[in-house]
Amino acid sequence: MLIEKIKTMKTNEKTSEVLNDLIEINNDRVRGYEKASKETAPEDADLRSLFESMASESRSYVNDLTKHVTISGNEPADGTTMKGKIYRTWMDVKATFSGKNRKAILAACEYGEDAAQKAYQQALATDIHLSDDIRQLIAEQQSNLKKSHDKIKKMRDTQHA
Repeated sequence: MLIEKIKTMKTNEKTSEVLNDLIEINNDRVRGYEKASKETAPEDADLRSLFESMASESRSYVNDLTKHVTISGNEPADGTTMKGKIYRTWMDVKATFSGKNRKAILAACEYGEDAAQKAYQQALATDIHLSDDIRQLIAEQQSNLKKSHDKIKKMRDTQHA
């Protein structure tokens, strides 16, 4: 009985680690899109609206993931990843040299979307046992994030250099 309880606790901890990684990448995404929105020229209201929508999307994902971490009895992450901090720094540099044009901002956002996709792929490929409902949540979020990625990429591809 005690051994089973210990195994369950370890499984919950490992599951929470996976979910916390996704919380952090979504926090990165929120901050990245908030930054992108601020970097966007006033005449690019369509981009600002899109970026605010994508930040909101990730806030929702953080809430959903946080619930599962809390239910497992663990502490949900509230920060960002080291990669995210590097990403935002890269975005600062890129925006400085690019003159903050649409194509450059969208390219920087696509870079962030690629990082999110990678994080979700790693979560789904983990050898840690994830319950069916958690695996389904991760898969649904990844699918929606893929749509966001593709939208950003399509918009970037239509911009002039």
